[in-house]
Amino acid sequence: MILGIDWTISSELIEGRSTPNLYGLLFVSGLVIGYFVIRRMFRSERIPDSVLDKLLIYVVLATIVGARLGHVFFYDWDYYKDHPGDIIKVWEGGLASHGAAIMLLIVLYYFSKKVVNRPVFWILDRIVAPIAIAGCCIRLGNLVNHEIIGTPTDLPWGFRFMNEEEKYLINGEHVYRHPSQLYEALCYLFSFIVLFRMYWKTKAKEMPGRIFGMFLVLIWTARFLIEFIKEGQTERDDTWALNTGQLLSIPFILLGIYLLIRKIPQKEQDRFTQALQTPIESTKKQEKTQA
Repeated sequence: MILGIDWTISSELIEGRSTPNLYGLLFVSGLVIGYFVIRRMFRSERIPDSVLDKLLIYVVLATIVGARLGHVFFYDWDYYKDHPGDIIKVWEGGLASHGAAIMLLIVLYYFSKKVVNRPVFWILDRIVAPIAIAGCCIRLGNLVNHEIIGTPTDLPWGFRFMNEEEKYLINGEHVYRHPSQLYEALCYLFSFIVLFRMYWKTKAKEMPGRIFGMFLVLIWTARFLIEFIKEGQTERDDTWALNTGQLLSIPFILLGIYLLIRKIPQKEQDRFTQALQTPIESTKKQEKTQA
């Protein structure tokens, strides 16, 4: 008796049409769930909804643009340097979480300084739980897309991806593989629970960088480990000891460890505490007065 799951689910919502699709629906669902999670946080801190609306625009644009550029430059530059017009074709697939992470850091730094005038760790500590649950939904989207698949396995929960790319066939046949997308989705769900609890049940939100540091360690360590049982996404991944995804994850993990173990300088802690006690409306008024 052969144990395993024949994965035949298609991302198509309308037969014969590539869009709209289930992947896109899951992607948007992750953003919507994340929106309601951070809205609850903001309202508990009496942050105006207008600030959240601006944040949503920043995050959505940074996620899509960063993830696309990350895929282009980190994973498939040899193709896109000769076909630059295809870079904008996001609907055809090709998003990289490392690119999204880098772009989000840049955009959220700008948001913290120019929109809310608060320390950057204030927004980073609050955005990571929503990002984790959004990441869970996106990985489920990869599952229905039959992409980012795992290596062959004989474990009873192996998936046979019936719509996988032809290059992954072995002797012309589909084989059972690790459902690496599902592994990551579960890890991101666990990370969301940990981060959500840290915010609501501990004093971590009052310590700059603590929740963000935990996010970096949980998410990127999971990504690093799961890459060992995931098919490489570039040709060089077949020859390197660590693949592209793992090499890109290491700096994030190291930064997360540093943020978790560092001793926060008293002056930084005092500034952070003062910022938490200052309404954002008042902060913006002070900026106009100073100008």
